Amino acid sequence: MDTSFFKGIVPPIATPIDENEHVDEPRLREHIDFMIERGVKGILAFGSNSEFYMMDKDEQEPILKIILDQVKGRVPVYMGVGAIRTKKCIELALMGKEMGVNAVSVLQPMFLKPSEDELYTHFASIADALGDTPMLLYNNPGRTGYGISQDLVHRLCHEKENIIGMKDSSGDITQTEEFIRRNRDVNFKVMCGKDTAIYAGLAVGAVGAVCCTANFIPELVCSIYDKFTSGDWKGALEAQFRLNPIRLQMDKSSFPVAMKDCGNLLGRDLGKPFLPNKPSTVSQLEGLKKVFIENGYTISEEK
Repeated sequence: MDTSFFKGIVPPIATPIDENEHVDEPRLREHIDFMIERGVKGILAFGSNSEFYMMDKDEQEPILKIILDQVKGRVPVYMGVGAIRTKKCIELALMGKEMGVNAVSVLQPMFLKPSEDELYTHFASIADALGDTPMLLYNNPGRTGYGISQDLVHRLCHEKENIIGMKDSSGDITQTEEFIRRNRDVNFKVMCGKDTAIYAGLAVGAVGAVCCTANFIPELVCSIYDKFTSGDWKGALEAQFRLNPIRLQMDKSSFPVAMKDCGNLLGRDLGKPFLPNKPSTVSQLEGLKKVFIENGYTISEEK
């Protein structure tokens, strides 16, 4: 199975919505072009920062159709799938397969804390249903309350040919390194899921990173990957150091509102989050403005 497309900086695309919480199609299309033109190597629909958990299947389908139509094959499109019930995950994954996504990324179930055997059955069932469509594991212990173990990842990618890689958002670089080391024999590829650890992930063999900050400062984020892969390790590290204070300041907002707030501050017009989330507080917005200005960015006068 060809996995060469799985690399680079991939943003979990923001979902611009209107006052009635319907997708704002013109803004979504413009935002896709903005990121592709500035160097991202893929688009992830329905990632955590895309607010996938706020949308049902009927809402996701037209959004995915817009994304695929606007991308027009310029970069791979990944579909994020996250649900508690295995049957629902399969339905969502098959929708993505039928619509033509390049790969499906599957988060471990939220709220539950399944056993190793239960989690194996969950992922294996989705992989079997997808057939020849590539599948990625998405390890996000910070949001689900537990992680996907090294042994389970090893078993899954050695038994299921279409499980070609994963996004590791553990923030533990040893974990990321071990996911890579233990599964090199089947060309299993790992992307880092922490914007502050792009450089560190690349240094231990990651093929790229899924970064929410690429929604509003894609040139800086992509430069870490581009410089590193071209051999300019010092330049890549300096770019990482410039990104870190911005990403760390974002953590002072409630998840996941800071991504849209940052875009709005820089003139991207990403709108508001789905309720019950609200934009960052005034004091937090001032903190974000300060860190942007310190790093040479201009704040939109409208904000």
